[in-house]
Amino acid sequence: MKTVTIDVRPLTDTLGDFAQAWRGGKASAPRISFESPELLFKVLSGKRWELLNAMTGAGAMSIREAARRVERDVKAVHGDVTALLNAGVLSKTDDGMIVFPYDAIHVDFMLKAA
Repeated sequence: MKTVTIDVRPLTDTLGDFAQAWRGGKASAPRISFESPELLFKVLSGKRWELLNAMTGAGAMSIREAARRVERDVKAVHGDVTALLNAGVLSKTDDGMIVFPYDAIHVDFMLKAA
């Protein structure tokens, strides 16, 4: 099973992982990181979580198919797909299909007093 971790952590940590992998070090497990909880919640709204849930483990599909699975308007889903593509959460295949290439999502972050 291919699991992605969605977390909140500083950009320097994310860049450090990238640099280590680039130098030939051990690549870390798949990860999608956000710099702040606010950014995570802005990008991954309730409707977008529903969309990711419908796409998890489902393979590549058209935006129309994604909209059918979440029972939403194609235009609204297109807007959400565009936002998720821009954030690097979704990918596009060579033939224009959208894909969330994971079978499971693990969310990992902690909120604490300032």
